[in-house]
Amino acid sequence: MRRRSAPVPRDAVHHPVFARFYARMSVAADLKGGVADHRDELLSGLAGRVVEIGAGNGLNFAHYPPAVSEVTAIEPERNLRQLAAGAALRAEVPVDVVPGTAEALPVRSEAFDAAVTSLVLCTVRDLPRALAEIKRVLKPGGELRFFEHTRAPGRVLATAQRAADRTFWPLLFGGCHTARDTVAAIRGAGFELETYRRFRIPEKGPQLPSSPCVLGVARRSAAVDGSSEAG
Repeated sequence: MRRRSAPVPRDAVHHPVFARFYARMSVAADLKGGVADHRDELLSGLAGRVVEIGAGNGLNFAHYPPAVSEVTAIEPERNLRQLAAGAALRAEVPVDVVPGTAEALPVRSEAFDAAVTSLVLCTVRDLPRALAEIKRVLKPGGELRFFEHTRAPGRVLATAQRAADRTFWPLLFGGCHTARDTVAAIRGAGFELETYRRFRIPEKGPQLPSSPCVLGVARRSAAVDGSSEAG
């Protein structure tokens, strides 16, 4: 018998100061930093039922293609969730914004054709559990589309990332940990990696701990693996 994850408090994550900063910064990054183009690439070709984990202020919603029949957008932070609800009203596909955390998704097992994470896996408190939850709610063969911060390939910046993660960075940026090896974590969770590419934001100029990014597609195996019992 499949089990649903336990419900979480509506304000399990609460970063009101960061939420206000992120709401302004993310819009500017989309308009001036080229992030909107990465969102287009992330979501291109999606179809069917989609769950978006950590929807933030809903900037992805305008980029979903018409073949998407519905989006269930999970966002734990109250202020960002309110902004996402407004963005959902303007979206061209049906979007339902609901509270919840990545580690305990409030949705049925094997209910979605695809899952989307966008600059959120760096912030989750328990990355392996979050990825196990994503795997649980995907249908066998379902896609995981990811656009995330990741560990830098160079030693100098990777060292700076680890130092930032141990000190001020998570406190200032809503729990963000820049040195996580996102691709290794997705592979370690049992997903089949199909394609991914690494790049930096911004493309030119000084690099920040958050500059190294990765965008790609992974897939839950079509074989029955028992992951639908997780949660």
